[in-house]
Amino acid sequence: MSAINPLTHTELMNQAPALFTEEPHFEVSDKYHFIPTIDVITKITEYGWHPVSVQEANVRDLDKEGYQKHLVRFRHFDDLLNPKDNSVELLLFNSHDRSTAFSISAGIYRFVCANGLVIAESIFESYKIKHIGERENDVANAVERITDIKPLLEQKIHSFESVKLQDAEKRSFAKAAIPLRFEKHLEVDYNDLLLPHRKEDEHDDLYTVLNVIQENLLRGNVSGQNKETGRRFTSREITSIAKDVDVNQGLWNIAERIASIKNPALTMAA
Repeated sequence: MSAINPLTHTELMNQAPALFTEEPHFEVSDKYHFIPTIDVITKITEYGWHPVSVQEANVRDLDKEGYQKHLVRFRHFDDLLNPKDNSVELLLFNSHDRSTAFSISAGIYRFVCANGLVIAESIFESYKIKHIGERENDVANAVERITDIKPLLEQKIHSFESVKLQDAEKRSFAKAAIPLRFEKHLEVDYNDLLLPHRKEDEHDDLYTVLNVIQENLLRGNVSGQNKETGRRFTSREITSIAKDVDVNQGLWNIAERIASIKNPALTMAA
């Protein structure tokens, strides 16, 4: 497993200029409390979490360029120093046009497939950020919450790995996952969602199956038919931050339900 280094300010600027925007979009009201994203990034690093990837939404309205939704993923210094197969991540969401609230969530990164899961809010509730500094420091509270829950999420991974699925159960998981990505009039073969892309994914545990389905849903190339028009289609990679999060959280919820059915003792309270 190769080591990864945190992104520098220069790399962040090159990949997502919106992080450095110094004022809100002109359509935002005077009551909008503006905080530059880079200020929060700097604050989060003070608590031992460092930015490792960034994603910026595409915009159709050029007036929104530099103000659009963005996502920064952070990894704890401990995991940068000693990388594991899976790492709990801190996810920072924001925009400067009021389309997305400043918030911090939790995620998991799986190195073997280079995929990032987003933990469902039933397990970890997102924390809204309204202030930074000494008074009402939402950033400190949110970071502390994720730091505290980090060992529990790591244990959750192990518990998912201990749940073995029968072929019928894997098919049920795939069928339940289809609506997360495809509307009712789009018909796909659920078996395509269970196709592994590497030898490491040829396992029957719940965590591996979760990641295989997630990868196939997010990265696309799933064939299907539009039942209304009869036309064939092939799904594309999901590039929308919002859709990515919705699919991830939906998959996590399904996995939680499966775990509670297979072994109720593994259910972790939110």
